[in-house]
Amino acid sequence: MLSQQTIAVIKSTVPVLQSHGKAITTRFYERMFANHPELLHIFNHANQKQGRQQTALANAVYAAAAHIDNLEAILPAVKLIGHKHRSLGIKPEHYPIVGQNLLAAIKDVLGEAATDDIINAWAEAYQVIADVFISVEEQMYRDAEELPGGWRDFRNFVVVQKVKESDVITSFYLKPQDGQALSPFQPGQYISVKLQIPGETYTHIRQYSLSDSPGKDYYRISVKREDARDNKPAGVVSHYLHDHVNEGDVLPVSAPAGDFVLDMTKETPVVLLSGGVGLTPMISMLNAMVEKQPGRPVTFIHAALNSKTHAMKEHVKSLAATYDQVKSYVLYSEPTDEDKANRQYDKEGYIDLTWLQSVADKQADFYFCGPVPFMKSVHRALKEWGVPQERIHYEFFGPLASLEE
Repeated sequence: MLSQQTIAVIKSTVPVLQSHGKAITTRFYERMFANHPELLHIFNHANQKQGRQQTALANAVYAAAAHIDNLEAILPAVKLIGHKHRSLGIKPEHYPIVGQNLLAAIKDVLGEAATDDIINAWAEAYQVIADVFISVEEQMYRDAEELPGGWRDFRNFVVVQKVKESDVITSFYLKPQDGQALSPFQPGQYISVKLQIPGETYTHIRQYSLSDSPGKDYYRISVKREDARDNKPAGVVSHYLHDHVNEGDVLPVSAPAGDFVLDMTKETPVVLLSGGVGLTPMISMLNAMVEKQPGRPVTFIHAALNSKTHAMKEHVKSLAATYDQVKSYVLYSEPTDEDKANRQYDKEGYIDLTWLQSVADKQADFYFCGPVPFMKSVHRALKEWGVPQERIHYEFFGPLASLEE
């Protein structure tokens, strides 16, 4: 237990963390990777370069400091991060390394303001916070391992089929190399894929949503080729998967993880909203409802640039034509001339509240995923509509961000 004095010191640093949090975490990653380059085998280098990981860590540190006297309040956030850590293979021995470099980064950024009392309090508090993470993650490792067909770390899978879904998205069907049973998962969950890419110094690990329903003898991921744009470099991993990974190749994969999942204990209507490759967990949810909840109404809304980038459109169109429970709507922000001639979409432009109100049931559970601007727009519309927070569910691809304006 932390003393009241330690708690008071930690809470007194909250305003400082708010103003210097990103600088501290940026310095933290610089120090940690300089001292322990082996950890670059685990962390997503692209998120580091874009600053997303630093922001996510700063927010997590701030939340821990603000709730240091009641860590149960941040347990949902701990579990969310814990899913990602378990999927990446984070272990207890990594936490002392993080703590040592975080404390050093605080001293580097705050200078003389980081008194011995502050550093000692943070060292004590960090150990308590780390123990919470370690305990939660160990339970997650055990849970993953104890499921039928489950496993603890990474397991080799064979690419049994590779299917081009659109100009930018390709699906990979994966089966266990050992031929043994396949762990179940919940619609909306993801797996991590570990790659040794020729010419790259470090291993790359990426997390991809499972894009088909549970209960099959394979896992499917659907990967968008991330091309260079807006000063953002091309995706090393997505390009390698698209260009060099073929049927018969073997990929190490972690067990399914994540708590952005369809609640299949309910029968309430569901609205699934996706932008771009954000449709992957939504397809899993849609397929699961059609197969397991045939009476549950589902509205599937997908936004894409145009038909060239729109993956799985024929599949969704077929489900909507076959099952009365399914309604489907398509929005294109940049429709091609052919799209316009054939009217292959329901709305040109973006999702807005007025249009959403015309096609969706306000009493539904809303699930959405896509680029951050898309998610902010949907979240803003739902809040303006008065949809309660407990019926709003979303997933970020990558480190946590905020949808608040």
